[in-house]
Amino acid sequence: MAEKAAGKAKETSLKDISVYCGVSIATVSKALNGHKDVSEETIRRIRKAAKELGYRPNSAAKALKTNRTYNLGILFVDAAQSGLTHDYYAELLDSFKREAEARGYDLTFINSNRSEKNSMSYLDHAKYRGFDGVCIACVDFYDPDVIELARSDIPIVTIDHVYNNRMVVISDNVKGMADLVGYCVDMGHRKIAYIHGADSAVTQARLSSFYKTTYERGIQIPDAYVCEAAYRNTDETYRETIRLLNLPDPPTCILYPDDFAAFGGINAIHDQGLSIPDGVSICGYDGIRITRHITPHITTLRQDTKEMGRKAAELLITLIEHPKTTLIQQAMVEGSLYKGETVKRLN
Repeated sequence: MAEKAAGKAKETSLKDISVYCGVSIATVSKALNGHKDVSEETIRRIRKAAKELGYRPNSAAKALKTNRTYNLGILFVDAAQSGLTHDYYAELLDSFKREAEARGYDLTFINSNRSEKNSMSYLDHAKYRGFDGVCIACVDFYDPDVIELARSDIPIVTIDHVYNNRMVVISDNVKGMADLVGYCVDMGHRKIAYIHGADSAVTQARLSSFYKTTYERGIQIPDAYVCEAAYRNTDETYRETIRLLNLPDPPTCILYPDDFAAFGGINAIHDQGLSIPDGVSICGYDGIRITRHITPHITTLRQDTKEMGRKAAELLITLIEHPKTTLIQQAMVEGSLYKGETVKRLN
């Protein structure tokens, strides 16, 4: 009683659980770690006993035994400084978190606030924290510090960018853009403009698919119909939309780099005294949640962020736990066309 009062009560061990359940310590360890060579009934019984006995796993001891910290790093640097309010990546990273935690891993963000006081590189930070692996998402993939991390011996999974011999989860941007453009053409549009995002692997894939799809459908796109605005930048899409609408032969349909950026275009269209879709049709990209709560509903390509996040965590943890037998792969995740209400059918 004195020991308990002093906060020195003996912690429940694997041996205590094995004695309580009448099984070996090895069986207890396997059950608590979800090994498949232990029956479901035994796993349930052992986990119930562990809870009743107040067992708490010791992460430091587990790390010494397995040579792993069960901690994954997340490198997420949004150029627009929107952080986890970024609709697309917030959902993706939440799905990554759920899958990782279900597999027994914790997450830590790699410090991206670079300063003279904090001159530690991304790789140094990852090694300092002892991450078992790192997920790289929404960064300047050509940043020397990011490249250094990607080329290290730490298990890596990237989102929407391919490095040689690295795991990557990619949204099928080629098919997504083809589906979106194809739908607009099927609705009778031939004057289709595209305000694409800043240069990146994602942008290049979508832009090439845009040109390829329009070419295959017998549509010629004037150079003036294609322009650039940064992702999620409503000011730039506002400006480019005004320019497009004031062309001698303006487009009947405008595609935007993403749903959020499309709000800038919507404001520009209204300021020009036009309505959507009767005055001009529009399409977004991503399928973020907020677009489902405005009218008219934006026609968009909904990316499967839930599957992308889940798949990224699955691939990274498989690589960590089975490095010799895991094949490095590019996992392609398809999105789905949401027809919405912002593309008018032309005669």
